[in-house]
Amino acid sequence: MQTTRYLLNALRAEQISHVFLVPGGLIDPFLPALSATEGITPIVAAQEGGAAYMADGFARASGRFGACLAIGGPGVTNMVTALAAARSDGSPVLVVSGEVPTDWEGKGGFQDSSEAALNDLAVLGPLCLSSLTVENIHLLKHHLRASLTRMLAGGQGPVHMSLPLDIQRNEPHAPWEPLGPSLYAPRFLDAASLENFWQLVNGAEGQPAPARLAILAGAGVEKSGATELLKQMAERFQIPVATTLRAKGVFPENHHLSLGVFGYAGHCWAIETLLSSQVEVLIVLGSGLNQRDTMYWNPSMLPSRGLVQVDLDPTAVGRTWHTQVPVMGDCGQFLRQVLSSEPSLTGVLEASRQERQSWVDKIKSAGSRYYDEANLKSEEVPLHPARVIRELRQVMPADTILVVDSGAHRAFCGHYWEANAPRSYLSATNLGPMGWAIPAAVGAKAARPQQPVAVVTGDGCMLMHGLEIQTAARYGLAVIFVVMNNGALGNVWLRASQQGPGPAELTSLPTHDWAGLARSLGLMAETVNQPGQLRPALEKALASNRAYLLDVRCAKEAKTPVNPFNLAKKEWVDGD
Repeated sequence: MQTTRYLLNALRAEQISHVFLVPGGLIDPFLPALSATEGITPIVAAQEGGAAYMADGFARASGRFGACLAIGGPGVTNMVTALAAARSDGSPVLVVSGEVPTDWEGKGGFQDSSEAALNDLAVLGPLCLSSLTVENIHLLKHHLRASLTRMLAGGQGPVHMSLPLDIQRNEPHAPWEPLGPSLYAPRFLDAASLENFWQLVNGAEGQPAPARLAILAGAGVEKSGATELLKQMAERFQIPVATTLRAKGVFPENHHLSLGVFGYAGHCWAIETLLSSQVEVLIVLGSGLNQRDTMYWNPSMLPSRGLVQVDLDPTAVGRTWHTQVPVMGDCGQFLRQVLSSEPSLTGVLEASRQERQSWVDKIKSAGSRYYDEANLKSEEVPLHPARVIRELRQVMPADTILVVDSGAHRAFCGHYWEANAPRSYLSATNLGPMGWAIPAAVGAKAARPQQPVAVVTGDGCMLMHGLEIQTAARYGLAVIFVVMNNGALGNVWLRASQQGPGPAELTSLPTHDWAGLARSLGLMAETVNQPGQLRPALEKALASNRAYLLDVRCAKEAKTPVNPFNLAKKEWVDGD
């Protein structure tokens, strides 16, 4: 069995069903293997960056990891931004690149990107958790296992393996042994830190126990598959839960204990509660507390009695603020241990349940979850983006996976789309490359073919990676692409237009016919100009069970629902 077949069989053993690629000479030996390996479906992207974005989307939707193939040199360099996005969001992606034969290295061979020439390893080294070349067939199993382990353990991210052509054609003999389940679902926890947690929650001697606890749930909850445990924790002790934007959906937003998103594009209940100084203990689960997750590191969110921060990555704990109770370990294991603790420890939390429930009732009775709620029913022409998101949520089934691109539409989706399940709201939130969502949705649909998948993107994003819509059409993947076509680089235009006509012009775009382009690439499509056209168009797209694009003409002047975040930014900048 050649290396190519061996590697694909190993992926199949790890429950990976799809490989995303752009064919090229340096991976020619993979093509017969891809055609002959049962259980592995190859998806050919328009560009290598798209293939890597698809693998990223597959990883986020599946809870496993994504895999992509490319030639070295130009193929690898086309993937750079996609891998940077995966690295910054902790998304596990395996990149396998083809390389010239080992006896060509450094001799001026075509597309030689070995360490003796262009050096792909040096290019991807800062972006990947591991980047290495398999120089000897006897090292293939070892390097593959080490790469996958590094990709999945602790702080996750992409890894890269370069395979010279002679290694691809060789025959390894060591059988592949599937990775242990603990790599996909770790259960590590520092036991001593749990004792410190109970000491804080139950109150120091001579002090009353804190009653107003809140949870901020981050991506670590999603990665540990701990949504149900989080619900059990919240419901048993009546603790309100906010999420970061990256973790939107890990706690159902229609749950009575949900405060919604805190941070960028956050909800009124979450922002006003966590910044109110009312919270005595804040339990942060799997968030590194970055700029957007903390409203520009706003110290007002610090609790009066103690901050608890739980994370598998020890470098994330205490990075932003001093943490009274640092907990090194898996979020799911932390929740599991709390829920199974002795009644002598949990009794205080049980006794203060009603006080927290009354607190939550008061928060919600004070006003709406949303800012600018009237925009949800706007009859404006061009359409208001908030109206588009409202109609999309009402038409799409409850189990829809929404994949959101970078731009003004990200803020509208984060705020107005209701997400009620983990891995149902996907967005590259930390790096935010434009166009990410278009190919990422192809990967998400490949990972979960039975669930509806919709994309919200913009005309600027379409200019970057819009051709990947043809990949969805080519492979019969029923993704609904909603293009917020506002003739501008939305978020950038909103800032630039305040600086004068010159900057506004630089951030404006021609109004392209994206529906016409989509039809030429094999999709069904239509243009939406009026609010009344929107729902019928969405219903038609959903019923088609095909790749479908809606070119929705939106107002570029629509202000994003991020005013509290902007105020926090202004205070931060002015404070400097």
